[in-house]
Amino acid sequence: MTEESLPERRPELRVSHEDRERVAEQLRVAAGDGRLTLEELDERLDKALSARTESELAILVRDLPAAGAELSSAPAVQAKDLVRIEVGSSSIAREGEWVVPRAMDVIVSSGTVKLDLTSAVISHGPLRIAAEVKSGNLTIVTRPGIVVDTDEVAVKSGSVKVKVPPSVAGDAPRTFLQVEVVGSVRSGKIVARPPRRGFFGWLFRRPPKY
Repeated sequence: MTEESLPERRPELRVSHEDRERVAEQLRVAAGDGRLTLEELDERLDKALSARTESELAILVRDLPAAGAELSSAPAVQAKDLVRIEVGSSSIAREGEWVVPRAMDVIVSSGTVKLDLTSAVISHGPLRIAAEVKSGNLTIVTRPGIVVDTDEVAVKSGSVKVKVPPSVAGDAPRTFLQVEVVGSVRSGKIVARPPRRGFFGWLFRRPPKY
């Protein structure tokens, strides 16, 4: 075969901003499913957002299920658009691998509501929580990569406190869930914090386990 008869090799196609964001969202979903660690997510997101060609993006997700694909062993779980929680003097907790909705209405009269996000299934972007806390407590348990914004909460005689997980200080991982809390606190509390440490964890100043 002569040089003239060789097929012309086409240059690899460049990717668009939409292509990069599509892969970035697939990586966030994989991290929410527990397929990637926070360190792996941070590293791959950096590469995805700076990728120039299709092959550079493809290598980042080649060991992950295709976007929108369902595993044969379990059906895909869809996040609800809105979940409403209302308590009087009782307690409600969402813990373990619960599916985070897109928005939540939380009304607390004198009880407690705990939203533990450390092992939750996160398959979408921001979570908006409309909270009305009268004399009870709303607690949001976080982990590195989850950022809680309470700037739009009106406080009367209660309190609002956000404690950043220790490992986020310094070189923070890329945010993969933004939690926006709005509403009001009368004489209760809204607290966002990492998991509690045991006695020995506190004694030796070990970071929380996620």
